[in-house]
Amino acid sequence: MIDDFDLNIIVEPLQDWFAGHKRILPWRENPRPYDVWISEIMLQQTRVEAVKPYFERFIQELGDVKALAECEEDRYLKLWEGLGYYNRVRNLNAAAKQIMEDYGGIVPDEYEKLLTLKGIGHYTAGAICSIAYGKAVPAVDGNVLRVMTRLTADDSDIMKQSVKNHFEEKISQLMVEQEKAGILVPSQFNQALMELGALICTPNGKPHCMECPWKEFCRGRQEGRIEELPVKSKAKQRKIEEKTVLVIRDGDKVAIHKRPKKGLLAGLYELPNVCGFKNQEEVLSYVKELGCQPLRIKPLTDAKHIFSHVEWHMKGYVIFVEPMEPQKEKEEQELLFVEAYDAKERYAIPTAFLAYAEYMNLEIGAEAVKNGRKEKL
Repeated sequence: MIDDFDLNIIVEPLQDWFAGHKRILPWRENPRPYDVWISEIMLQQTRVEAVKPYFERFIQELGDVKALAECEEDRYLKLWEGLGYYNRVRNLNAAAKQIMEDYGGIVPDEYEKLLTLKGIGHYTAGAICSIAYGKAVPAVDGNVLRVMTRLTADDSDIMKQSVKNHFEEKISQLMVEQEKAGILVPSQFNQALMELGALICTPNGKPHCMECPWKEFCRGRQEGRIEELPVKSKAKQRKIEEKTVLVIRDGDKVAIHKRPKKGLLAGLYELPNVCGFKNQEEVLSYVKELGCQPLRIKPLTDAKHIFSHVEWHMKGYVIFVEPMEPQKEKEEQELLFVEAYDAKERYAIPTAFLAYAEYMNLEIGAEAVKNGRKEKL
């Protein structure tokens, strides 16, 4: 258990290991508070390698708090496209506005003030305080809990908030005491804990214990319990939703639709879709209800997309329709026909529809219809 483990012995070997093994990451090169904040939000539930290009593009286009605060929603959603969990970037924009209004555009250096910002919790506030401002504040997330429970052979349920709080308190106490002793460097220590969880004490498969700087005193390893730790209560089973996705083509244009402002994927553009699995006749009837005149239809490959609490099972169709009257873009429109190129360049379309994205391209979509079974109407 963590309560009877001498945590003082872990600091020096961990920081020494980090000095020789840390990865070169774009947000580490210049750990501005803004950069640390953006990177930590992006890294939530997303792999480091996947985040790198998004981070670099985001910083290049929105390089400071002011630029982020003033950015239009469609633009920042497009920059985030592919990362998922879009509320993260909405919260970034909202927090940037808070920082402009309350702190003159400067990311606060106080833990409690950071916690008042939209989308910033204990972990992110700790990361900003320690990495960007060098303060002895812990940054405890699931990776850190995994490393620490294995080190101390603590089988408490890490899904319980009380357990998370207890580990946070213990690590906070360690950081304050060891910094006063001139041993611990907050930015190095917290990043080293994160790195140890990413490179050595990994969640899937066997961890690389013989490469670990703590191998001589890790209780989990000594007791042969590494693979059973951490203990986590099971999450609720995901709800399965069936959908029929439509790629509606009008020449060079493709139909998209803006989702409601609240709920899953709020405010993003999507391919038109209906609940349940529909056959071709039902799809054609629905397309006519939308005010389109179908010319031909072809079934597409089934697809699946997993969200945190919901799982979409999808059937798809590509439908070519007769030319539509020119239209002006209105948010409340049922369908918005846009140039296929524009759809990819201007509008943030969730990765949930990735399996059907290729059919938004005229040449590929037309070829698919040409080579498949066609149905004239």
